[in-house]
Amino acid sequence: MLRSLYIAATGMEAQKLNIDVIANNLANVNTVGFKKSRADFQELFYQDLKTPGATSAEGSEVPSGIQMGLGVRPIAVQKIFLQGDFANTGNSLDLVIEGDGFFQIMMPDGTIGYTRSGAFKLDSEGRIVNSDGYPLEPNITIPTDTLNITVGSDGKITVLQAGSSTPSEIGQIELARFINPGGLKSIGRNLFIPTASSGDPLLGTPGTEGFGTINQGFVELSNVNIVEEMVNMIISQRAYEVNSKAIQTSDEMLQIVNNLRR
Repeated sequence: MLRSLYIAATGMEAQKLNIDVIANNLANVNTVGFKKSRADFQELFYQDLKTPGATSAEGSEVPSGIQMGLGVRPIAVQKIFLQGDFANTGNSLDLVIEGDGFFQIMMPDGTIGYTRSGAFKLDSEGRIVNSDGYPLEPNITIPTDTLNITVGSDGKITVLQAGSSTPSEIGQIELARFINPGGLKSIGRNLFIPTASSGDPLLGTPGTEGFGTINQGFVELSNVNIVEEMVNMIISQRAYEVNSKAIQTSDEMLQIVNNLRR
């Protein structure tokens, strides 16, 4: 059987995964805080038909040999944490991190999730929560008589309450960052959880020790570039097509062999 049938099949499988990754990027082009992904590939092992450096005759060596590659495989789907563009919303609870860092979200099971999406809201108890109702960590509750909310670049939250002319500080936003954010595990809902690859979270105040600053009234848009993804889709589609062509060519060669007559 021709090796090319199996080799081209691995190429088609790899490009199918690549299209899946591109499709997910495009599907989330309007998702606040979304980070695009990129599929990485690795060649499979080689079969030595003639080993380089082997002795061909007395005093002579094979200069290059014959090594037959056996295809390709997906090796990783990596999150790209480039910062997305900012959109001005004017909403006092919309926050962006300009620079490195993640907001901390307390999930229902008591663990902490991490997100770049700062589209926050208030729940019935006045807590600052995300769109799923999961509270920001550390927990911050806005008084019911609040007239105005101000979030400083350092994460300090002050409010102006009815009957008062002086704003009062009610909480401090704390950010987290990771040595290897690409090692975070995506769990959906714009949330990530740490893994052994990402390392433990490093906590700190916005604007200090490498942490980004916070801007109020903005959201961070998806970092997906539609033009780039469309170009990648065309490249992947052509690669899938040319691999299928290799299978078709191999099939035609086998057909010629089968039609040989003595």
